[in-house]
Amino acid sequence: MTIRKAEVSRSTKETRIAVSVDIDGTGRGEIATGVGFFDHMLDQLARHSLIDMTIRAEGDLHIDDHHTVEDTGIAIGQALSKAMGERRGIMRYASLDLAMDETLTRAAVDVSGRPWLVWNVPFSAPKIGTFDTELVREFFHALAQNAGITLHVTNLYGVNNHHIAETCFKAVARVLRAALERDPRQPDAVPSTKGSLRG
Repeated sequence: MTIRKAEVSRSTKETRIAVSVDIDGTGRGEIATGVGFFDHMLDQLARHSLIDMTIRAEGDLHIDDHHTVEDTGIAIGQALSKAMGERRGIMRYASLDLAMDETLTRAAVDVSGRPWLVWNVPFSAPKIGTFDTELVREFFHALAQNAGITLHVTNLYGVNNHHIAETCFKAVARVLRAALERDPRQPDAVPSTKGSLRG
């Protein structure tokens, strides 16, 4: 059985990030980005995907959180892509409606090798605490582009912006978990008539 683990380090003038992932983990997260709300969301991503994630980020937070959030998404996406390898034996597709109190968010994924994000998530305020709500989309865009996945996220309804953001992370985590599960009926096959999921 292929070991689906990977490590990625990324260093620029704006950020220094190190990520390791284990797709067949237990959802353990060791996360420190310097952005408290983002750490909380990444912990949800690890916990509900069952992907072990170790994430260390140092960024130019004296400017704002943007570079740290986006570059962390890039690094996680690259690590997932590396860990998936040829993407053999995976379920590939998944979708889910996830409820949290008054909020309902839908996520759907195709682990296709073709990066795409469709984002229909309105927020009613520009910030959750000190965290810019627009950075939720920036994170998932970076993740989808670098993991090579097609990702659709739609908030169907909700009032509390913290809940809206959290349902996005939890829903994406759950569909990643389902789509990356090993398919016992075709454990060695690439689930594509093209024979490749590399774009």
